[in-house]
Amino acid sequence: MLRIDAMKAVYPQLERCIVVTIMGAVAAELQSLGHRPGFFYLQHAMGLASSMGLGIALSRPELQVVVLDGDGSILMNLGSLTTLARYRPKNLLHVVFDNESLLSVGGFPTATATGSDIAAIAAAAGVPRTATVRALDEFVAAFNDALVARELTTLVAKVEAKGPPVFLTDLPMLENRFQFARYLKELGGRR
Repeated sequence: MLRIDAMKAVYPQLERCIVVTIMGAVAAELQSLGHRPGFFYLQHAMGLASSMGLGIALSRPELQVVVLDGDGSILMNLGSLTTLARYRPKNLLHVVFDNESLLSVGGFPTATATGSDIAAIAAAAGVPRTATVRALDEFVAAFNDALVARELTTLVAKVEAKGPPVFLTDLPMLENRFQFARYLKELGGRR
């Protein structure tokens, strides 16, 4: 399964969510599908998408938050899984695209290439719903089930180590930051 195909398959649902991505390929591919003001591309902060998503989910429980993460990124911040499990926001779906490599920074293998299991690590940390999927139809079903369940979920999607030709977004970082903050503030007025 390709990561871009997985994101494309759930894009209509993402349009209705607050989405935080990690840097590199995930951000570039999501933006290529169409930017929305509720999408935040966390550039230059590898490992912190899950932490940022947690903060938003806790402060805005009326909003569905989706974090689009990578295996290299979550492996840099495994402690975030224990923090997610401690607070268990019902409105957070943490998707980890696992291509078993640090694709965006050179393609070096990650620990998942030699057997580490992110879903099992999340479950052991106390995340109540975890799954690993390998096919597009499995991904779509698990993603939709997690949105309906309204329970903290870490969904690991095994994907091919292929990405876009360029790992950049064409939205300046500061504009994305201010646009995202304005959007969240506007949503606050709609409660």
